[in-house]
Amino acid sequence: MLFQPSIIALLLAAGSGVFMLACAAPFAMQVILRWDMRSGSEQQLRLERRTYLFSTLLAFVMASQLAALLLFVFNADRLAVMFVGAMCAVGTLNVNEWGFPSLIAQITIFFLASMWLTINHIDTLARDYPLVRIKYALLLALLPILAGGFWLELQYFLNLKANVITSCCGSMFSAESKTIAAEASGLAPEPALWLFYISMLAAIAASLGHWRSGTRSSAFLTALFSASGFATAIAGVLSFVSLYIYEHPHHHCPFCILKPEYDYRGYWLYIPLFAATAAGLGAGVTQVFARRSSLAGVVPNVSRRLAGLALCAFLIFTGAVSYFVLSSNLVLLEH
Repeated sequence: MLFQPSIIALLLAAGSGVFMLACAAPFAMQVILRWDMRSGSEQQLRLERRTYLFSTLLAFVMASQLAALLLFVFNADRLAVMFVGAMCAVGTLNVNEWGFPSLIAQITIFFLASMWLTINHIDTLARDYPLVRIKYALLLALLPILAGGFWLELQYFLNLKANVITSCCGSMFSAESKTIAAEASGLAPEPALWLFYISMLAAIAASLGHWRSGTRSSAFLTALFSASGFATAIAGVLSFVSLYIYEHPHHHCPFCILKPEYDYRGYWLYIPLFAATAAGLGAGVTQVFARRSSLAGVVPNVSRRLAGLALCAFLIFTGAVSYFVLSSNLVLLEH
């Protein structure tokens, strides 16, 4: 199993990311302890020169973590044909106990990496690099998280056994299952639909409000409603969106919608949803540093652009959901 090209790519991305962060850790400690832009010493000049190199490398590492999530899910779906009982990514992830923890770790790393990239971006736009210490301290905090994600991924792929009979989405999202996913998929369609659209409207309104006003409070509201909207959106996909796509009242799987027989519709949902959530969180994160003098003219512009991106992505996601619901032949609600 380890010699599948996609598995090798995932392990290389995760392993090289951990290795590069570990190599950068001693330099991060030097920056945290000795960085002083007011100094013209040789040591400070050397730190500044090396910072350009390390920041570029670390930005590449973080960007690769964003792409790794998409590849991880795609790989899980593609490997389903190799396991008895698996019909989609759920079956592949259920082959051993490391599958879903690995997926959750990948999602967590995706959002943490996107926020680090946002902080790094606004730091490079300021004349005095006011967030250098902060972003390298965050790097040290991210190192064990990335290492943990790599360890989970390695355990998952090392324990993939083709002779294992796995269970697929039919059992995981059934009424008899006691998982959180089963609870979410068991929500009644009508209240789930109302909750979904209220949450999406709140996220869209908050993003629009911050894009237009640029105030600090509206940025935090954008981050809050983006995060809550993400959770509600996933619950909505489980409880009613998937049913309309499959045109089946009992098929709740959030992964089968990625398959070609359903025209890859899941990608039209998940890519804008993850992009919108990451942008909304980034809009809020930037405002934490808005009161620093050198960032006073930088943060509002970046934050508003991120809010605009979140707005567009949430609109695409909500529009795609609405189209799938309205074009479906399934009737869940009586008019």
